[in-house]
Amino acid sequence: MAFNLDQFRLDGKVAIVTGAGGRGNSIGRAYALGLANAGASVVVADLNEEGAEAVADEIAGAGGKAVGVGVDVSDEASTLAMAEAARAEFGGVDILVNNAALMVDISYDNCETIALEDWNRAFAVNLNGALLCSRAVIPSMRERGGGRIVNQTSGGAYPASGLYGITKLALVGLTTSLAKQFGKDSITCNAIAPGNVTSDAGKLLVPDDSPFIQFLHAVCATRPRGEPDELVGALLLLCSQAGEWITGQVIHIDGGWIMQS
Repeated sequence: MAFNLDQFRLDGKVAIVTGAGGRGNSIGRAYALGLANAGASVVVADLNEEGAEAVADEIAGAGGKAVGVGVDVSDEASTLAMAEAARAEFGGVDILVNNAALMVDISYDNCETIALEDWNRAFAVNLNGALLCSRAVIPSMRERGGGRIVNQTSGGAYPASGLYGITKLALVGLTTSLAKQFGKDSITCNAIAPGNVTSDAGKLLVPDDSPFIQFLHAVCATRPRGEPDELVGALLLLCSQAGEWITGQVIHIDGGWIMQS
């Protein structure tokens, strides 16, 4: 079949986006709105249930279909309840975006001094959360003939120099494992690795006057910072028919900060 732009449409698909109801101008919110604009029904999931409902209301107010649910991605029962909410509201799950993560609220101590409790908590959310959410929705994806899983890793994993980067590099390993293990079920799994994004969380962690911004000015091929909406195009590719043959990959969206052959 010849390519056409309709292959980017998601009409009739059901998507879950975790971490989509937290800080106002967030990547999760941009993902949820972008999927809805492409025609998907969206389950906006977040530990902050009120925030999730607010983003779902925003989608509904623009004519889309969405529901907000509370979820703790580090808790298996909670992720199963999230998947069941998607089934009850929209009939199942076709797309999962594992966006929820600890970034601002994470320890930046070095490996010699970091508390093991902080280490375990970061992995519970940033890595185990993606595993638990994926396991919760894979049965529904199988029933519906396939699905798309997109994990949110980070340019900060290349190379990993602290706990956050370590969890995100581990998530790349989970991405390739899921891609290999469930490809025959027509379930793809890929990752997006953003650079420095001007989300509320990103600007809180890296203010405009941060020395890190000056570093990015020096090393990025284009500009050092991007908007959350600039990640949505890659997401739609990975979630739609247009990206059906892509799996086990990491797409870097960072102005040319991380370049890999």
